[in-house]
Amino acid sequence: MATSVQTVDSARDLGVIVNSHLTITMHVSAVCRAAYYQLLQLCPLICSLSFDATKLLVQVFVSTRLDYCNSLLYGISDNLYRRLQAIQNAAARLITNTRRCEHITPVLQQLH
Repeated sequence: MATSVQTVDSARDLGVIVNSHLTITMHVSAVCRAAYYQLLQLCPLICSLSFDATKLLVQVFVSTRLDYCNSLLYGISDNLYRRLQAIQNAAARLITNTRRCEHITPVLQQLH
């Protein structure tokens, strides 16, 4: 009786997706996809919420996704880092109702 084992390209362990080359590119893609989805769901609610409530909701739904297992992100490529930074910037813009043409650095400093 011969048994066969099927291999897969990626695996999820404790919510982190790692591919067969032990890179976390797929994990960053999944985090980005989920975070942008949450931001999109929060957009219609923002006008009826206070600043503190908006900040809390974004922190609960978006920031926690970025923070989960963030020690695994040490030494990632600049491309992956920029993708994660773009989520943080989008969340900050949503909280403060800042346009994309405005600089994000003062906004991030204000929220920190």
